[in-house]
Amino acid sequence: MATLTEQVQGERMAPIALSMIAEPNDPTTGYVLTRHCGIETLRLIESGNEVPGLARADVMMWRERLAMRITPGLPDQAAQAEGFGTLIPADKEWPTGLNDLGERAPYLLWTRGAVSFLTTALSDRATITGARAVTSYGEQVAGELATGLADEERVVISGGAYGIEGAAHKSVLAASGQTIAVLAGGLDRPYPAGHHELLNQIGDVGLLVSELPPGAASTRHRFLARHRLLAALSGATVIPEAGPGSGSMTTVIAAATRPRRRRGARPGD
Repeated sequence: MATLTEQVQGERMAPIALSMIAEPNDPTTGYVLTRHCGIETLRLIESGNEVPGLARADVMMWRERLAMRITPGLPDQAAQAEGFGTLIPADKEWPTGLNDLGERAPYLLWTRGAVSFLTTALSDRATITGARAVTSYGEQVAGELATGLADEERVVISGGAYGIEGAAHKSVLAASGQTIAVLAGGLDRPYPAGHHELLNQIGDVGLLVSELPPGAASTRHRFLARHRLLAALSGATVIPEAGPGSGSMTTVIAAATRPRRRRGARPGD
């Protein structure tokens, strides 16, 4: 039986395969991928070779964890994901702010909609996130802020959830602005279910993004991992309302600790 490495054709298919077997923000996968190409990373998963810089026990656990998800015909499953696009770091639309994440960068992005939104200047993109259980005042502030950004022709990024995020997306759409929803599961499984229509509308006129392949369910770990993308995709992060224990505070931490962009970077940086 052919190995996964033998079935994968080219460097575009390699990160697609990785997204199907490795969890987002996986430190070991990220470590290996930043030092090797995608095909070589897959080969190291399936081989018994040592991985320089990693303890043998860590490599064994990494291989065991990922090998459980390698199923026959995995590349064919990816090819059947019709209706969705993919972006890899080599693509001109790739938002290079994600490269600041280093070993925590996504392997690729699954997309539906206007990927051109990701080519705008980082300063022209703003993230709005916050509490799901929101007060009417918090929802009003989020909506007014999103409308103002839309009027300034800035791209508003959020996560599609109830509360602050939903208010932000709805206000941008009402203002005929540009918005991106970063999801914590597959693009074919819009979550939450109550925002199915809203997320489909964003996919039609805006952009849906996920680092998870079609079919993947949203989980707590994936929601937490998504926060780093919300921060890295924009030049500013705003939380109109959230409790001290809110998961959205992770986005603020990620934004505050992100490296500053170098001078002379291209517009999408």
